[in-house]
Amino acid sequence: MTSGNHKTLSINTDLLHIFRGGGEMGAMMRAYNWDAHPLGNPRHWPDSLKNIVRLILNSDFPMFIWWSQDLYMFHNDAYLPALGDKHPKALGASAREMWSEIWADIGGVTENILENGESFYAENMLLYLMRKGFSEETYWTFSYSPAFDDQGEVAGMFCACNEETKYILGQRRLRTLKDISDNLSQAQTLEQLSATAKEVLEQNSNDLPFSMVYLANSIGSEATLVCKTGCIKDDLVPATINLKSLEAEWPAAKVLQSLQSMVVELPEKIKDSCPDAPSKAIILPILKPGGDHCIGFFISGISEKQEYNEAYEDFHNLLTGQIATSIANVQARQEILKRQEYLNDIFEQAPVGITMLRGSNYIVDIANPGVCEIWRVEKKDVLGKPIMEVLPEAEEQGFKALLDGVMATGTPFVANELPLVLERNGEQETLFLNFVYHPLRDDQGFVTGIIAVAIDISEQLKARQEIESMNKELLATNADLDNFVYSASHDLKAPIHNIEGLVHALMDCLPADLLASEDVQQLTSHIQSSVNRFKKVVLDLTKVATIQREANEDVSTINLNQVIEETLLDFKPEIVSSGATFEMHLTQEAAVNFSEKNIRSIIYNLISNALKYKSPVRTPRITISTETTPEHLILTITDNGLGIKISDKDKMFSMFKRLHDHVEGSGIGLYIVKKIIENAGGRIEVESELEKGTTFKVNLKR
Repeated sequence: MTSGNHKTLSINTDLLHIFRGGGEMGAMMRAYNWDAHPLGNPRHWPDSLKNIVRLILNSDFPMFIWWSQDLYMFHNDAYLPALGDKHPKALGASAREMWSEIWADIGGVTENILENGESFYAENMLLYLMRKGFSEETYWTFSYSPAFDDQGEVAGMFCACNEETKYILGQRRLRTLKDISDNLSQAQTLEQLSATAKEVLEQNSNDLPFSMVYLANSIGSEATLVCKTGCIKDDLVPATINLKSLEAEWPAAKVLQSLQSMVVELPEKIKDSCPDAPSKAIILPILKPGGDHCIGFFISGISEKQEYNEAYEDFHNLLTGQIATSIANVQARQEILKRQEYLNDIFEQAPVGITMLRGSNYIVDIANPGVCEIWRVEKKDVLGKPIMEVLPEAEEQGFKALLDGVMATGTPFVANELPLVLERNGEQETLFLNFVYHPLRDDQGFVTGIIAVAIDISEQLKARQEIESMNKELLATNADLDNFVYSASHDLKAPIHNIEGLVHALMDCLPADLLASEDVQQLTSHIQSSVNRFKKVVLDLTKVATIQREANEDVSTINLNQVIEETLLDFKPEIVSSGATFEMHLTQEAAVNFSEKNIRSIIYNLISNALKYKSPVRTPRITISTETTPEHLILTITDNGLGIKISDKDKMFSMFKRLHDHVEGSGIGLYIVKKIIENAGGRIEVESELEKGTTFKVNLKR
């Protein structure tokens, strides 16, 4: 082997030893023509330089060294993202030339290290780098340290660094999003929202060189400017944008069609309108939360100092989403205020007391003159206050417990002739009220408050009591009848019809778009539901009174078996749909002296209950039997339905008592059945076991 070959092998071995490993940069350094470089062949480099190069090549942390007074560049793979398009030409180049755009920021520090050997540390330092074809806003945490030669003299500079750009931009944008969320949530009107948005957006001119918010009109034909920030002159920003024209300078119409954001080039007149104006902007649709209905547009300039990447785009999307939420909230508040104004006008004219209580503290949102008269207070003294602060004595009398029950269960509460003792000017006054507490629900079905409709029946009750005191026999035989006839027939029918008329009048007066809104429909549905419930109660109470009055009328000999068979025909659809089976054990002699319509009512109610309260886990099986004794005809109806607890047995025939509320009903059917039977001198008995079934035994005089 010749001496020349020995020399070549030695050079290659030195290169392999110095630049061992190092990934891409290690390979580049091994392939580099160092003989043509001012530093010369690596064999002649100081050991200190070799050691530092070997160190940085095998580190996963971004590092570089600038060597000699000419600051020749060496760096590792981890540093390549910092170079951008300066790679690969940066290797071996002079740092002064390669980083000329930031030399005014770092050159003095570098020269001081070379001359005096003083280290330098910076945290999150802003540097505008030309590494992607534009002057990019970047942030760095780094340490500059002197690099020594073999004689201990400063021969260069060593740096360990980390780019913080992503973190700094992320924190800045997150702060803007938080400020938008916090501040816009306080806005009550669009004017307040506009002013607040302008103040917040102007604080982040780096990411938002300029911005505009446009709101679309109700028919989507035009968008109006409500907020503007940045340096663009006002005369270059249109007050309105035609959403029907696809050729408008700001192509919001195209964004409206696609419901997708669009990046646009800005015309020269806009670029020239302010220093450092961006050349591009993004137009984003402002979509109503939870849907694809466009309510406006957010337009923002795109910084010339940043790459428009996924993170920048996400910032614009999140910002637009937060603005959309805030606009929707303000619009919802305004719609609620308008709705309340309409409803307040109606409620003010209602001939009954109406109040709306919000939240678990039952804050008085609405109190019409009728309810203020009942409470003996002025409206100005109750609005916005908890009802128990207005009427503290009512809590001790159980009214708060009633409200809590409606809030907890969502089941309306109907009261008749309930006393309320008020203390005014040192004197106690007892009122008697008929009222309904009806739950108010939000869009998710949660109970958020209560609407109450009340009538002061104190005068009517006093008059009735005076009549009752004059006729004790009437009081003994017709206590329930008098109580309900006066309250239902005279006190409830007319006001409820008036309320229903006012609700329909309100709906006729409301604008079509407001009437179609979900909030108005929900509230009117609540009111109509309360009215219907009132009307049903009045109808049932009237039926009770009718039964009492006609107890001894229309009596004839009735064949009970025939009535049972005819009644079953009425239930044929329910029997077919439920698959119910009937087992009949009827005696031939089943005649009884009774009112025909009343005996039909008894049988109808008992069979209806057997079908209505069937068990969901088994097919209904119903047994009907009759038997006779010398004095009575006994009718027995047994089912295998839900049954009731033994402790609830005595409650079954109570007025308005419903032991199963999963089906419609007023809780008055069994009361009527019992009243009919007892008025005719008979009796009804019940045996029941929960989840097993129920047996009704009716004893009728023959």
